[in-house]
Amino acid sequence: MGKHRENNIVAMMPARNESGRHLCEVLNHLSQWVDKIVVLDDASEDDTFEIVNRNEKVIAYKNEHCIFEENESALRSKLWELTIAQNPNWILAIDADEIFEDRIIDEILLLINQEYYDAIYFRVFDFWSSKICYRIDGGWNPWTTFWPFLIRYNPDISYYWPNREIHCGRFPQPCENFIPYYSDIRIKHFGWADAKEHYKKFLFYRDKDIKIFGQIRPHTQSIMITPKSNDLETWQEAKRLSFLKEVYS
Repeated sequence: MGKHRENNIVAMMPARNESGRHLCEVLNHLSQWVDKIVVLDDASEDDTFEIVNRNEKVIAYKNEHCIFEENESALRSKLWELTIAQNPNWILAIDADEIFEDRIIDEILLLINQEYYDAIYFRVFDFWSSKICYRIDGGWNPWTTFWPFLIRYNPDISYYWPNREIHCGRFPQPCENFIPYYSDIRIKHFGWADAKEHYKKFLFYRDKDIKIFGQIRPHTQSIMITPKSNDLETWQEAKRLSFLKEVYS
């Protein structure tokens, strides 16, 4: 596929029981800078499916039974196929509790209309027990690791997913071999913002660790460790460069 300025972005998002959490905020923000949002509702038991359908940019599908808890790669693979059916130039992989800082609205055209990089990597900041502070200790340190969230789709490539029950990645192979650009735009992850959800999530990942690795991994154990005050930092939104939106539109 040729690289040109008239690029579109199709976001793909799995969702399950997201009502009353961060879903509306995530969708409203995405709607400002992507063209379509493909949502695969993983058999929600609340009104998640109805919520996503109210957004005019959403194309929604719903599983009859939950796939994620059995095999994440099967869920991601199905979502991928639904997404590429929309003929995207770029694909954004995002979850229902993740929001880019507002800089993305002004700078997205700069990222997708360049002709060299085919994968854009970002850092994820895990907000802990609030939407004010993010965690920086141990495996939660956001400053050291970049993750692929945005890739240029090439229909001439044969894509395949690793068969992993958990932690299969956001994109299929061979996307990890695409030429990467490391953006300093940050992503806010609110999946740990509610302390009441921590224990339930710990149990889920504990059981997966024991099944797959035969032991509970240190990162999973750290979920139940209360961070010290100096292990948390207060979020400060970066200054927007609004003029870029006009320059690159």
